[in-house]
Amino acid sequence: MTEPIVELHGVSKRYGEHVALDSFSLEVRRGEFLTLLGPSGSGKTTILRLVAGFEEPQAGEIFIEGKDAASLPPYRRNVNTVFQHFALFPHLSVFQNVAFGLEQKKLPRDEVRRRVRTVLELVELPRKEDRSPNQLSGGEKQRVALARALVLEPAVLLLDEPLGALDQKLRKQMQVELKRLHERLGITFIFVTHDQEEALVMSDRVAVLNRGRLEQVGTGEDIYERPSTCWVAEFMGVENFLDATCVAREGSASRFETPAGQTLWADLSAEVAEGAHATLAVRPEALRLSVAPPHPPPTNLLMGEVVEAIYEGGTRRWVIQLSTGKHLVARDSNSAATAGERITRGSSVCVWWEQARSLVYPAAAGGEPANA
Repeated sequence: MTEPIVELHGVSKRYGEHVALDSFSLEVRRGEFLTLLGPSGSGKTTILRLVAGFEEPQAGEIFIEGKDAASLPPYRRNVNTVFQHFALFPHLSVFQNVAFGLEQKKLPRDEVRRRVRTVLELVELPRKEDRSPNQLSGGEKQRVALARALVLEPAVLLLDEPLGALDQKLRKQMQVELKRLHERLGITFIFVTHDQEEALVMSDRVAVLNRGRLEQVGTGEDIYERPSTCWVAEFMGVENFLDATCVAREGSASRFETPAGQTLWADLSAEVAEGAHATLAVRPEALRLSVAPPHPPPTNLLMGEVVEAIYEGGTRRWVIQLSTGKHLVARDSNSAATAGERITRGSSVCVWWEQARSLVYPAAAGGEPANA
C-alpha cells in the first residue's frame, strides 16, 4: 500500500460551541486524488485549513510527509491551496499572478520565467501571460489559480471547492481537466466538495464527513454501492428505507419481515442477527416496475400505486405508494424498466428488486428500527 503523505490522528477543532472536528482521523496516500465530501458544516474546509497551517487543532496530531506539522508554519509546509473564488491579484497580469510566489522566494528571473511558462502550458493557458484577470473567463481564472499553486511544486495540493463558482457546463469540463492534470502530475490532491457526483467522477477515494466525524472512506464505487451507514446511504441518494426484523438466516441470505407482514430478502448480513430490528435500504435505480407480476416471482415483491410519474430528461422517476401508506421511489433510464407497458400516474404496479441490491443496517440504539 502507498505510504501516507498526510495523516490526521484524533484531531479535534472547535469554534466556540461549534464542534468542527471531533477526534477525526484520516490518512491520505501519496499521489492519490482524495475528496472530502459532506454537507455544509461537516468539517471539510476545517481539515484543509489545519493541513495548510491556517488553523491549529485543540487536540490530536497532524503529520505531513512524516513530519509533525505542529512545529511547521504554513510557509514551511510543502502544500498549497486553491480557493473557490480564485483570489487572483486584479492589478497583476496572468504571468505576474503565477510568478508571485516564486518571486517571494527570490528565485532567479530566468528560473521564474521558465517555470511560469511551463505551468501555463500545463493548464492550457499559453499566450495569455499579459492579460489581466478581468479579461479572462471563469474557467481561465480557475486555471490561473491552479497554475499559481502548482508552480511552487507542492507535494500536496489542497482544493477548497475550486469549481463552485463555475456554471454547470464549465464545471463538468473542469472536473475532467482537473482529473487529467492530477494524472499527469502525480502529486497528491485533497479536494473539498459537497457535490456527490463531482466526488464520484474525480476521486481515487472519497472520505464522507458528517458533523466533524468520518462516516466512511473508500472508492467512489464503495461509497455509492455499499454505503456503510444509513446516513451515508441517504446522503448518496438512497431514497427507499424499510423497517424490518430479521426472522431467519438461511444459507447465504437473510429473511426479513416488515411491521405490515411483508417478507423481504437480502444477502446474508453479519451485522444483523436473527430476531434483530434493522433497516433495509434500496437505491431508486434498483427498483423494477410492471403492471403484471413477473415470472418467476422475485424474492422481493411489493404491490402499490403510482402517485407521481415525472419525466427528467434522461430518466423517469416514479413514486409508488404501498398499501401501508409507505412511499417508494423508482428511477430508470427512459422507462427501461417498463418496456412494452404503459405506466402512468394512478397505475397499479408490482415493485421488485434483487436481494443483492438490498442494503442492510442494524437498528438504531434503543431496539427500534433505524428510521422508524
